Amino acid sequence: MDLRFNDEERAFRQEVREFIAANLPNETRERMAAGRTPTKPMVVQWQRALNARGWAVPHWPVEHGGTGWSAIKRFILNEEMQQWPAPMPLAFNCAMVGPVVCAFGTEAQKKHFLPRMKNLDDWWCQGFSEPGAGSDLASLKCASRREGDHFVVNGQKTWTTLAQHADWIFVLVRSNPQAAKPQEGISFLLVDMATPGITVRPIITIDGAHEVNEVFFDDVKVPLDNLVGTENKGWDCAKFLLSNERTGQARVGASKERIRRLKRIATEAPGGATPMLQNPRFRDKLTEVEAQLKALEMTTLRVLANENKRLGEGKPDPASSVLKIRGTEIQQAISELFVEAAGPYGLVGADPEQDGWNEPELAPEWATLAQPVYFNWRKQSIYGGSNEIQRNIMAKAFLGL
Repeated sequence: MDLRFNDEERAFRQEVREFIAANLPNETRERMAAGRTPTKPMVVQWQRALNARGWAVPHWPVEHGGTGWSAIKRFILNEEMQQWPAPMPLAFNCAMVGPVVCAFGTEAQKKHFLPRMKNLDDWWCQGFSEPGAGSDLASLKCASRREGDHFVVNGQKTWTTLAQHADWIFVLVRSNPQAAKPQEGISFLLVDMATPGITVRPIITIDGAHEVNEVFFDDVKVPLDNLVGTENKGWDCAKFLLSNERTGQARVGASKERIRRLKRIATEAPGGATPMLQNPRFRDKLTEVEAQLKALEMTTLRVLANENKRLGEGKPDPASSVLKIRGTEIQQAISELFVEAAGPYGLVGADPEQDGWNEPELAPEWATLAQPVYFNWRKQSIYGGSNEIQRNIMAKAFLGL
């Protein structure tokens, strides 16, 4: 497999750069370049700009809005957005539930939901994890039962990212508690968040941000038409979705952008201290992470080369577990280097919900975010299936263990 970019791909990269420069608001770019997450309106505005260009969901089938691009061109688009940096298309819509509906949904579901997903007319969230059912997702207990022309859902989901913004949630439910195996008897439902009986409660994370939530379902009625795939066979949808999610967690471009920013930061000397880039041990660790990132980039391209086939067959690729493990480990390693570069200035508090900092005159703004990001990113090796679970998946798929 020749991974060198050809003339057409280099020209496409330049086209992407020009599009981002012309369409990404400075406010959005500056907020993200400072290390803060974009606001909901920023994400919506940018995804709609991408959709107007036909670039919001390049990996979807062409008949549903995909571009038919090669894996390399899709990689270039993502890498450029992450390196700019610009908001990525909302993963819940574009990388998770959208591909599931493409592969398993009815024609009516595709016609109604897919255009709204790619234009971010509906903001989706993911209802998978529960108390006691995170990495061991098959042990979930949130239940559904048929009543007339509805499913009635009762139970709880937790760690539901950005549910406070969501219009819809895709949910795994236990629809047959008598199934012989825990992976059986699970169904995949699409649920309107405005349905009576749904309660969203915030979970404030260690960095002080409101990013995740608990979601409670109390006799929530879901139309039978909102079942994706076959009843009691939702585990097939879940495996396919998680494969797409894990591929996206490699985030090669985002790690490149953070390393580039870290190098600039490490040449600074707040308070007259010696710049960290002059520290041989720091340089060694930075170089090691860069080498690991290059290896991950090559592996990502090889996995993406098989993505179109997987999307058509509805089959997950176990190699995506490799990307999930290495991608999250590298991102965590970079966050550790930011903390090291910040030193005592990282102790100055930041308010992640505000544009300003508590004590801006005491420390550079990047330093105030170093520790909150470090602590928040401990979750990366857990969500989407913990890295320990990913190693089990690879052991079964590649070694037959």
